[in-house]
Amino acid sequence: MSIIKDPALAPSGLKKIEWVRSFMPALSAIEAQFEREKPFAGLRIAVSVHLEAKTANLGLVLAKGGAEVHLTGCNPLSTQDDVAAAVAQLGVNTYGIYGVTPAEYEDLLAETLACRPHLIVDDGGDLVQLLGGRCKEYAGELIGGCEETTTGIHRLRAREREGLLPCPMMAVNDAKAKHYYDNKYGTGQSVWTAIMDTTNLVVAGKTVVVAGYGWCGKGVAMRAKGMGANVIVTEVDPFKALDATMDGFRIMPMDQAAQYGDIFVTVTGCKDVIVPRHFAVMKDQAILCNAGHFDCEVDVASLRRMAVKQEVRRNNIVGYQLPDGRTLNVLGEGRLVNLACGMGHPAEIMDMSFAVQALSLKWLVDHRDSLETRVYRVPDSIDDEIGRYKLSAMGLSIDTLTPEQEEYLAGWKAE
Repeated sequence: MSIIKDPALAPSGLKKIEWVRSFMPALSAIEAQFEREKPFAGLRIAVSVHLEAKTANLGLVLAKGGAEVHLTGCNPLSTQDDVAAAVAQLGVNTYGIYGVTPAEYEDLLAETLACRPHLIVDDGGDLVQLLGGRCKEYAGELIGGCEETTTGIHRLRAREREGLLPCPMMAVNDAKAKHYYDNKYGTGQSVWTAIMDTTNLVVAGKTVVVAGYGWCGKGVAMRAKGMGANVIVTEVDPFKALDATMDGFRIMPMDQAAQYGDIFVTVTGCKDVIVPRHFAVMKDQAILCNAGHFDCEVDVASLRRMAVKQEVRRNNIVGYQLPDGRTLNVLGEGRLVNLACGMGHPAEIMDMSFAVQALSLKWLVDHRDSLETRVYRVPDSIDDEIGRYKLSAMGLSIDTLTPEQEEYLAGWKAE
């Protein structure tokens, strides 16, 4: 039985799902394949990803493949109640309500896992965390799972080192279709769409501080530069810092950058990136937001304690007035800004990412008898298949190596 806010919201959600399905051709091709082959017949799949229209489409595709799908969100502020109602109406078991408390959020995750899944799709490692603790009793029939995020994969590898993985896991975030396409272009666009829609402010001429220059940080910095911002990048990795320098961005520590920024975007996957000593030197009316998975990159709790006054200034913007009269503005409670304050990645982007999820789940089922309990990389064959789907849908074609060229590249002779 689904747990949603209001079934009457379904018509609006159905329109959202119908819209994105028109722009997700790779996943549509996979859906047709799954409907013919039924690779998940008799299997239960638990999915925890941001509960909005693109994710709903993934759930429907997996159901067409014969699965009993149980779908929940991975962030209380990204769940869209109308989409949750719609996908539940379409036959997917759905557990998601916008704005629940942390305890209620965990209860929804536990309810999703109560189906005793054979496969899981995780986003940030919440399902794996529960399967190793509170929901350990639900892990007995697991074949494997997929992880969507950089943060989640870091945690999976740590669990693997300590022998604490509940099942084999696919590092979906490391696939080419994910980090080249989703992390760079999806995050780059959706973060700025959310910031601009939420603040109604111009980007050109402002100083933007981007914390972290991984694939997501590259996209955020690139789009900010393209809109006329002066971009500063902060990093802990010397080569990522050099990469940012060669791309034309200024590099400095956050302790120095804090005094210059008009807009701060954290994209590190770490905690305590912006903390009280940084708040102390920031400009009046600076805007702070996070595009990493968890809400610990900007220390909002400390900012709240430092403030003499706080008020909701616009939807999804809280202003914190400090004792000296400066106000710092936090977007989306410091949660993932492109989803807490926006619609998330464009449909065409998630088409690629969810295609990786779908084919990786099929790979796990196909190889279930030979899998070890470790983190697996997505095979190149899956990446390349998705790339060909996408090129074809865009009306594009590329060259193909001749047998002689393949032999030349595979060999050592310079002939």
